[in-house]
Order: sequence, then C-alpha cells, then structure tokens
Amino acid sequence: MAGKEVYLKENVVLEPLFNQWYAWSYLISPATAAMYIASSHLKIMQSFVSAPQVHITTLKNPKMLGGPFINYGAGKVDEIKALMEKTKEQQAHMLELASAIKSLNAMLLDEATGYSIEELYQDVPEILKGYVELVYDLNNHPSFRLIEGLLYKSPYYNESSQSFAMSLIDKEEKRSFAFSTPRLKSDDTLHINIPFRSEAIDDLFRMKRTANSLGDIAGKLGIGDEDEQLFSSFFTEEKPEDYQQYTDDDVRIRYFGHACLLIESKDVSILCDPIISYKHDSEISRYTYSDLPSKIDYVLITHNHQDHCLFETLLQLRHQVENIVIPKNNGGSLADPSLKLMLKKLGFKKVIELDEIEDIQIPGGTITGLPFLGEHADLNIRTKIAYLVNIKGNSMVIAADSNNIENKIYQHIYNYFGGIDFLFLGMECEGAPLSWLYGSLLTKQLPRKMDQSRRFDGSNCEKAMKIVEQLSPKQVYVYAMGLEPWLTYITSIHYDEKSSPIVESNKLIAECSNHGVKAERLFGQKEMILK
Repeated sequence: MAGKEVYLKENVVLEPLFNQWYAWSYLISPATAAMYIASSHLKIMQSFVSAPQVHITTLKNPKMLGGPFINYGAGKVDEIKALMEKTKEQQAHMLELASAIKSLNAMLLDEATGYSIEELYQDVPEILKGYVELVYDLNNHPSFRLIEGLLYKSPYYNESSQSFAMSLIDKEEKRSFAFSTPRLKSDDTLHINIPFRSEAIDDLFRMKRTANSLGDIAGKLGIGDEDEQLFSSFFTEEKPEDYQQYTDDDVRIRYFGHACLLIESKDVSILCDPIISYKHDSEISRYTYSDLPSKIDYVLITHNHQDHCLFETLLQLRHQVENIVIPKNNGGSLADPSLKLMLKKLGFKKVIELDEIEDIQIPGGTITGLPFLGEHADLNIRTKIAYLVNIKGNSMVIAADSNNIENKIYQHIYNYFGGIDFLFLGMECEGAPLSWLYGSLLTKQLPRKMDQSRRFDGSNCEKAMKIVEQLSPKQVYVYAMGLEPWLTYITSIHYDEKSSPIVESNKLIAECSNHGVKAERLFGQKEMILK
C-alpha cells in the first residue's frame, strides 16, 4: 500500500502524550507540568508499583474510575516502574522546578509581612530567579507571578517530552481514565515521537478527506520500517463520504455531545468546546469528525478544563480552524496558566482573547463574552467565559458550567442585551472537590472538610431556573453533562436516574414546561434549524 493513495480511517485515535501521560492543558505550561509530574504522576506510579492489587481491585468499582488508580494488571508493574525511573532521570530539572515553586511559596508566607518585598528577591530559589515577580494583593497577602513567556523559552519547556499514541477505536470503554493511567506501548498502538506543533499532524488529518501516499505521510511522521505494517493498518483506500456544506438561508445548530455545538449559516461556522466522537459501530447516534465543515471560522473555548478544551480534538482540527476564541487571562497565576501561550505553542496561528462584554463581529451577527461564575472551586481563575452568539436574528447564550451563585449578573445581562432565544446550560451540580483537579498545584495540604466544600459544580434546578427567569429564553437545553460514553475517559462520570444532576435537570425541564418554555436535556446528537 506504500505507493498507493490512501485515506486516514475515521476511527483512528491520536492521543497527545507528555512523558507518556495523556496531555491536557496543565501538562503544557512548564510550571504546572512540573507540579503534576512531582505531585501526581510519580506518586501514582509509585503506588501502583508498591501495591498493584489495590489499583486492580479498586477499579472494579466504576465509581472509582476517576481516582488515582492505574488501569493495568499486575503484569505491567515492571513497565510502570521503568517509566517511573525514566521520569525521575529525564525530568529531574522539572522536579527541581516543582520543589523551587513550593519553597518560594513557603518563603513568601513566612517572610513577606507587608513591608517592601524587594529585599526578598535574593531569597528566591536560584532556578526561579528571573522567572517570577513577587507581589502583594491589596490586603497584604503575598504571592508571585510567573513570567510564562520566558518559561516557554527555557529548558523547562522541552518538546522531546511530547509524543502521540496512534490506535484504532471500536468501543469507548477501552480507553483508560486520562489522568491516572499512563499510555504504555502495545502491539496495536504506535507511539510517534514528534512535537505537538508539528505540521505533519495537519497533513495526517487532512487525509481523512484528501488521499495521500502512505510513504509520504510515513516519512513526515518519521515512521520506521519496523512499524510500517501497524502504521498501514490505520489507512484505507475507501473514499469517505463528502461533507455537504450548509448553504440554506437559515441557521443550523448541531449538538455533537457534551458541550460541543456547531452553529452554521451559509456565511459562517462556529464550533463550541469541541470534543468529537470517532466513527464506529454504536447503538448511540452521533455526529463525528466527518460531520464538520472543511473550514471552521471560529472555535469558542468556554474554559480551560479537559472536557471543554481537549487537545486531542483541537490538534485534529487545527488545519481546519481559522480563529480560536478563548477567555482573556490575566496571566502568571500558577492555577491559571495562559491558554493563549499554550495554543500558540501548539501551532494555532490566530488566537483571540475575548473579555467579558467584549464582542467580535461575524458575518450576520456578533459573538459576545459574558461573565461565567462557578465551576472552579472558588479559585481566582480568569480563563472562563460564557458566550452570547447573535446570528441572523437568533440569539443564544452558551453558558457551559455556569453556577448561578450571583443572580444579579443575569439581571444586568438582561438589562443590557434583552431576552434571548436559546439557553445552553450545564447542570453537573455535584462536582468533584478542589483537590481532584488542582490538588497537585497546592503547596500545602488542604483540610478535608475545606476541600469537600469547594467543588467543581454547576447550577442545580433552583439556580438554573433563576437564570431562565432572568434571561427569558424561548428554549432551554441542558448540556455539558458528560453523559455520552465517549467522554468517560476524561470525566469518569457514571450517572443513574437517582444521580443529583439527572434529578435536578429533570426538575428544571418540568419547571420550564410549567412556565411554557420548551426544555430538553441533550444526549448524543441533535439538529435544530433556526428560521
């Protein structure tokens, strides 16, 4: 097949990896990557090597899928141990960086007492000097700002740690939880050692629609002769169906699962929080990559969590994306790294930071940023925004995981913008505690009760209904619930009819119906035509 024109199969998975761990945003920024290596990856691997049976037994309970447990059998202990030792050796500089960050924070808490902070620069750990600014807030609480742009130019951003794992998928259940299980080599998985920014990735994914020779793409990806047979299994000579461009005068919305919406007119295409399912036999109807236009004018990212900003999907779409719109970020916070810098490093050319109540003109309308509270365990995270999309006379608020903890915001939004036609709102109202996602960034342990009180939760029925009452939408759609099985490997969510998010969203749907407002909880796929 090497000399023949072939297409990339539609069920090929290309997982981006960092030190063989599934790559998400906090493994890109150098400071956060260092903290996760030290406080998550090495600890999980050591736990597995010491007591593999605990991991094996624990994961028999589906509710424990999202915990720090490696999803391999005891036969993989030697490989995990080898990866652990390799990490300690090759990432020694990152472990030093993590230690320095902890030391800096401890020093500031002990020595920065409200007087001039200038003299404390001499006490900054040597490897952090020149990469941080020491600051107080207005209440004399000390902190530091990371100069991320310089860190990306330092040895702490090393593209040799980046790679891809290429495989075929026919069942979502086969994918281990991304945060707790490193990706080991196997007979049906090909590991490709190229950086995330490589344009060869664009050439590869163009082959889903445009044929190319197998030899050409193998050369660009650096595939050796020993991997030629496995590599060729990811391609086919069968031409895929052509995408039918939307050309009607109306507006079409397609729901792709979770928080992913495709909004199209004949003049513009907008894709929100892209997480796309792969095409394979399934009982669940779904849209896949083949249902996306060849050019996506705007990708909108609501916030920097793995189920809304997924690099696995974004890298596949990079060659199709004209502009990627993200929340404006203050920059420099350890807990809130710059998404713009990340995306630029990942090869995206046009990254637009949008602030609250700032808008972008698009053909036939506007995209406006709206305030987004909640879902971040009360941390000062600025990389979050909801969107008001106006297009051809239709208005919709894409609210993601907004938690209505201050209803006055929606009153102000209504006073300024008026009522809307459609509201898309997440209702994952029993989110995980702060430590589940950000625990590796904490420089000292948080008391359990405090940790449990600060959660990644969205609105329940009462809070959501207040948003409905304030914004007066004609239709309400509950989405971003993590219900689709192709989300499980990054959300670990397993609901039943008694689960709080299901109960609360059912109550909202009934309450909306009582008020004459059409409401529905989305699942799988849905198409809406807006006249």
